[in-house]
Amino acid sequence: QVQLVESGGGLVQAGGSLRLSCAASGRTFSTDTMGWFRQAPGKEREFVATINWSDSITYITYYTESVKGRFTISRDNAKNTVYLQMNSLKPEDTAVYYCAARRTPNYSRLASEYDYWGQGTQVTVSS
Repeated sequence: QVQLVESGGGLVQAGGSLRLSCAASGRTFSTDTMGWFRQAPGKEREFVATINWSDSITYITYYTESVKGRFTISRDNAKNTVYLQMNSLKPEDTAVYYCAARRTPNYSRLASEYDYWGQGTQVTVSS
């Protein structure tokens, strides 16, 4: 059974940092596209960042504009874990953050194109 389990959320003041982790199990994820999405109250789930296998050589990353320069997505295939380092957090980053996996190495910003989802972890940034 495929499982994605997020951790690392919490309450932090504006300007602070958090690192989210997503532990994957049940299949080999090394060539999957892994993504982070978030959903704030009353809003749709939105793309945050993704990391995918490119040209069988390296991974490449993509970010939504609002987090560029502040967030970093990375992965450790030996641990089957994906991370989201979040720095310089702002109150507008407050949301439930979800980890997702897509069974192809192709980049996508669309939540509907991801096959597996975690349960989410709450991130709250106070002003």
